[in-house]
Amino acid sequence: MGFNCGIVGLPNVGKSTLFNALTATAAAQAANYPFCTIEPNVGRVAVPDPRLDTLARVGKSAKTVPTSLEFVDIAGLVRGASKGEGLGNQFLANIREVDAIVHVLRCFEDSDVTHVEGSVDPIRDAETVETELMLADLESLEKRLLAAQKKARGGDKESTAQVALMEPIVAALQEGRPARTAIAPADADAAKRLQLLTSKPVLYVCNVEEAAAASGNAHAARVAERAAAEGARVVIVSAAIEAEVAQLAEADRGEFLEGLGLHDSGLDRVIRAGYDLLGLVTYFTVGPKEARAWTIVRGTKAPQAAAVIHNDFERGFIACETIAFTDFVACNGEVGAKEAGKMKVEGKEYVVRDGDVLLFRFNV
Repeated sequence: MGFNCGIVGLPNVGKSTLFNALTATAAAQAANYPFCTIEPNVGRVAVPDPRLDTLARVGKSAKTVPTSLEFVDIAGLVRGASKGEGLGNQFLANIREVDAIVHVLRCFEDSDVTHVEGSVDPIRDAETVETELMLADLESLEKRLLAAQKKARGGDKESTAQVALMEPIVAALQEGRPARTAIAPADADAAKRLQLLTSKPVLYVCNVEEAAAASGNAHAARVAERAAAEGARVVIVSAAIEAEVAQLAEADRGEFLEGLGLHDSGLDRVIRAGYDLLGLVTYFTVGPKEARAWTIVRGTKAPQAAAVIHNDFERGFIACETIAFTDFVACNGEVGAKEAGKMKVEGKEYVVRDGDVLLFRFNV
């Protein structure tokens, strides 16, 4: 089960620098001219979770295996992309494949770094990108709506349901509102099949100058206001600082960040926010060989959570032993938790909670 976030934005806002720092590689060419990213770059990054190290220590595991999240660096969009400007629909297609959008906004002034619009204005840039995504959605959906309406008039029940789903979304797009504003919670799964760009959850990343990394700046404050109004999320980072951090040894990173007044890296906050944005939670398995974190969608039941480890676990699911993270630690491991009555045996209807330490019983 893979989950990914697409990193989008105008050219030269720091997308590829951020991606490089995320993956601690130079896989994406960060250069000061538009469209230097020609193919989407993909990198998997570990989700920071101090609970995993604690479980490994308590469970005397030989190693730890964190869960991960995938980031896709997509080339810069420009005004008119929905009509083929810049590198156009090639990149709109790449965005359709991701689960969530990380929208990087330039919130720093630097005369040495060209801005494709000629000035720094993150709200304008956000609107430019979202407008292109809405136009692409509208063009895609209008054609499908006409075809569905024709079939619905002939009495086709499936098409009638499709019309009921698509009509309010098309109306919203025509009014300049993203698709996500017109999708009822009950229709969320059906809407996903439409693969609409503006139905995806959004995380705004404000790329600020080094001096503003801890507290943000006026540009970032404007973005925060927009995010709050939309129900979106925002993280402040300095891509320049994150690029430096990525080059440091792990042991030196904390001291470097503290010297800048930062408690953790911006990248850690981006990863955690992306994880949360997708509605994901973590459960753990702990044994002498390894302590391991596993990613599932919030609300997943035990058999489907087991399938993340192996499909056979779901097919032959019998039950699962579950211990809450806090109980596992407080009771000094599995044996102590069982003796204290903190281990429960759950069946197929159990909804796995964030932090559960699980042992699956199955028979294939």
